[in-house]
This record gives sequence, C-alpha cells and structure tokens, in this order.
Amino acid sequence: MSGDDLIPPSPSYDPLAPPPPDDAALFAEAEPFALFERWFKEAKAKEPNDPNGMALATVDASGAPDVRMVLLKDFDAAGFVFYSNAESAKGRQLEANPSAALCFHWKSLRRQVRVRGPVSFVSGEEADAYFQTRDRGARLGAWASEQSRPLPDRLALEKRVAEFALKFGLGEIPRPPHWIGWRLAPLQIEFWRDRPFRLHDRLVFERESVGRPWVKTRLFP
Repeated sequence: MSGDDLIPPSPSYDPLAPPPPDDAALFAEAEPFALFERWFKEAKAKEPNDPNGMALATVDASGAPDVRMVLLKDFDAAGFVFYSNAESAKGRQLEANPSAALCFHWKSLRRQVRVRGPVSFVSGEEADAYFQTRDRGARLGAWASEQSRPLPDRLALEKRVAEFALKFGLGEIPRPPHWIGWRLAPLQIEFWRDRPFRLHDRLVFERESVGRPWVKTRLFP
C-alpha cells in the first residue's frame, strides 16, 4: 500500500455554500490573551480529548528542532505554563536555549494558535501547589521515571514505581527537585481559522519584548 492510498484527498468545497461566520467577530478582541481565553473556552466545550494539549518545540545542541505534545496547565498575561522533568530531553534543551514555540490545534473548531517566546522557570511554590493537585499515581510516576533515558523493559519502570510507593507509603508525596514548571512569555501569538479553498484567516500579535505593546496584523494565508 502506498502513501497515496492512506493520505486523505484535499477537501473540496461548494462554491455556493454560505461563508463561515464573520471573522470580525471571531477576532474581536484587541489583546491576544483575551482572544486566546475565548478560543480556549470554546475548545474546552468542543474538543473530546485534551483541549489543553499543545505541541512544544525546542532546539537541541546541534540546532535541530525537537517537538512533542505536552499539556497547558495555566495561562495569564504573564504567559503559558507547563510542567515536566528538568532532566528530560526537553528540560536539557530548554536549559541550553530557553526559548520555545507552542502550537494548539483544535480540530473540532478548525482553528490553531501558535506561540513563540522566551521560557523561564515558575516559582517553586507554584510548582509545589500544582504538583499536589496531580493524581497520587502521577506523583509517584514523577519520582519513578528517569524521563528520556534508556529503559530496559516495562518491568523495570513498574519496579521503580513500587519502590517509591513503599518509600512514601500513605504519607505525602513531595515534588521531586527535578520536576519543575516553565512559563513561556510570548513575543508572538498567531490565531488561525480554516476557510474554504485554503484562504484561511490569520491574525498575529507581536511585540518587541515582554511588557511592550502588542502590534496586531492580518497575514495572507
């Protein structure tokens, strides 16, 4: 079977069909975080799984890009927050080059949001507070997993989980020192909406540095 047999064909559109809703209403907000919040609420109501899922792109030591899915855990005017193991591939890459890009894709809404900017650590207090909201099994997993490093087999991981479960018993499971959070402070946020015939809507907010005013621009699709 060839790739041509697996890849869906390009979509076709009825030229007489009514146009999508007015983009003036879709892009009404003058500030990107307010617009993101509205789109995110709509995605939360529509997406069947993980509306807070986002692709996180970093760069390795050779300059090659690396990307994986993570979960957004907080956002406000300061930026977008996610958590992971600082000793993982992403953690090492962010330590060497503290800048990243995010991409949210909400298939049910036919929209995406792209974000780029510098990354910094969240406070220890903020990470502690979020860690304690995680399921107990996930907290044990944060101790047990040597993320991104070679694993002999599944049994080796399960043994480590059992060892930490025995260690902590029924008591509190503290946050591991290597389990931290990052905040991406955007310098660019692009909002994209699907339109027929690949004539999509694109609106980008950009600023020279954190704290500077946003500049709002429409882009060709």
